[in-house]
Parts: sequence; structure tokens; C-alpha cells
Amino acid sequence: MADLTYENKVILEMREHFRDKIIETRVQRERRVVMRTSKDNIESVLLFLKEKMGFLHLSHIGCVDWMEENRFEIVYILWHPQEKINVLVKVDIDRLNPVAPNIDYIWPQANTYEREMREMFGIEFEGLVGPRELILEDWDDLPPMRRDFDTLHYVMENYSFRSGREDAQNVREVIANRTGEEIPEFAKKYSR
Repeated sequence: MADLTYENKVILEMREHFRDKIIETRVQRERRVVMRTSKDNIESVLLFLKEKMGFLHLSHIGCVDWMEENRFEIVYILWHPQEKINVLVKVDIDRLNPVAPNIDYIWPQANTYEREMREMFGIEFEGLVGPRELILEDWDDLPPMRRDFDTLHYVMENYSFRSGREDAQNVREVIANRTGEEIPEFAKKYSR
């Protein structure tokens, strides 16, 4: 059985220091601790983990769209270089009013992740500095990583029938003809 001493130390220290501000803490598996906090406490939790607990590296910030529950879940993944442990800190924000604290003063690289989430999910990060466009140019549609964005409709409306594409071929059909493989049933509805 694995020695989960440091993982449990993280949980105990977070519970002791933050008491009712940490909604959930658990060891997910060896070298991975998961915790959940509120939007109001995310900055203090992340600062504590960095400055007091040694989680010096922000590995990633991700977002999950829980459309049916009207919430986004932002996941901050932190790394402790000496203990070789990840902490995933999760926070829920309202999908209808998606505003979260900016943390790029804690880790400067957060700026890029936050700009990407602003563009792809429509989440505003309070005080975030940086051009609005990061990847998309002249985008004025629903943010494309939201689950209610209809990718197929967007592609069909914007790309399939542009002039100059009269000789465009269906990639699946070209490969199927070349290899002799059959197009899977689920993919046939996307073929022209």
C-alpha cells in the first residue's frame, strides 16, 4: 500500500487553516489530492497552497461546462516539485453570469489560460489584462467550447459552401476509396 503521508498532511492542513471554506478534500489516488472551494475563497486557497504548502507550479487551468447544472467548473492543477504531488482545486461559477477572480498575480502564466477561457467559454476574469482575441479572429458567435455551441451548424454555414470550394472532397470518402475501408455508420451523416 502506498504511503499517503504528504497527501493526508495537505488535507489536514487545508481543513485546519480554512475550516468551512473548503467544501471537499480527498485523496483521489497516490500523488493526487482533490479539493473544492467557493469562488470567494479561490485566491486565498491558491495563495496558501503556493506560499505555505510548496505547490509552486501551476501546471494547468481547465474548464468543464456542466450545462445541465448551469455551472462551469474551473480546475486549477498545482504541482509540488519536492513531494511530486498534484493538487486539483475545483471551483464552480455560474454559467449564466460567468465571472471568476483573476489569479495571474499568483502565477503569471495563468494569464494565458484565463484569456483562453474568456474566449472559448465566455468566462470573465476580474481585472484580467490582455487582448480579447487570443486564438479566434473577429469572432462574434457563442463561445465555441460551450456545449450549446452547434459546431456542425457553424461549419456548414461558414465553410462547406464557400466559393472556391466547389471541388472540395469529403476526407472520409477519399480515405475510404483509397484504402477500401468502409465509412463507419456514425460518420455517414457528416458526409456530403
